Amino acid sequence: MRMIEWLSRLSLSVALAITAAELSTASQAYAATEAALPLPSYGDIAVDEARQQVFITGGPAANSILVTNFSGSVTKIIDNELGATGLELSADGTKLYTALAAGDAISVIDTVTLAEITRYPTGPQSCPTHLARTGPVLWYGYGCDGTFTGKIGKLDSAAATPVPVGNQQGNVRFQRAPLLSSAGTETGPLVAGQLALSSSMIQVYNPTGGVLTAGANGDVVGSSLTDLDLTSDGTALYSAAGSRDRVDAFSSVDLARSGAYSVRPRPNSVALNGANTYIATGAITGDNNDVLLYKVGTSMPAKTFALGSGEVVAPRGLSWAGNTNRLFVISQRDNQPQPNLTVIVSPQPPAV
Repeated sequence: MRMIEWLSRLSLSVALAITAAELSTASQAYAATEAALPLPSYGDIAVDEARQQVFITGGPAANSILVTNFSGSVTKIIDNELGATGLELSADGTKLYTALAAGDAISVIDTVTLAEITRYPTGPQSCPTHLARTGPVLWYGYGCDGTFTGKIGKLDSAAATPVPVGNQQGNVRFQRAPLLSSAGTETGPLVAGQLALSSSMIQVYNPTGGVLTAGANGDVVGSSLTDLDLTSDGTALYSAAGSRDRVDAFSSVDLARSGAYSVRPRPNSVALNGANTYIATGAITGDNNDVLLYKVGTSMPAKTFALGSGEVVAPRGLSWAGNTNRLFVISQRDNQPQPNLTVIVSPQPPAV
């Protein structure tokens, strides 16, 4: 029997509530905090473990980046970030890159001062939306709504004068800004996915020398793709797509299947922990098991977590802080766009 007692709900002006819960699949308890966020919608999340802060954006119709601490309290609001959506930390964690979907630019935030350092224009009507990094090269998926043309651009931060360069996707066609995922290593791979279509193609790229060479591709993820994640060595790819009732795993070399993890209808989020030992999953359909945590290679969840009444995990709404054993969950209530942040402390079972 699992029990979650919410002691209080957070408005924007009150302190965070601390809750405790017991799990049905394990007898250990976990602690969580939940907060409503001052954003009209949700875009992306990035965890800065070194400084114990979390960055959250509100998507193309919002103009701010929120900064919270590891307890979930908002500590800073960085305004004038026009349509802030995709987020990616630099290799050393000192810079935060932000795709400004309504600003046709990529901004760079100092993660210590939390001030914008510079802004790189990506061209009129480019709408950069999703980000991923391979070594010093930042890749951005771009394309404005209604144009039916999505492309990939790059920004080489190691260049003497970094300049965004578009149209790097080769002959691959995307109907909207592609979702990008990478393990962060210079050798890649970089994976691009076509979001929210009846045939959600994914394309694997080799980014050697800052040039994308197309590798395996296919519609193996199903339709209505929402989220992608890679293992830290880039060898395995995990996908969450609305046409499935599971999270699928594939080899990034040839897209051979390498496992599946039951979620619920319409999974929309998947995130691997830093050690590649656990995956967190969520779906747009809610119940008492809103977040399921699987040990990689197993058939039953090691833990399950319930969010507040009427809440479900937001698309791409899961992110880990592996060294401090925290799972950050963005959720939305009763189909409302305003996001909530839940911080689950010690989600992983202790090592045996």
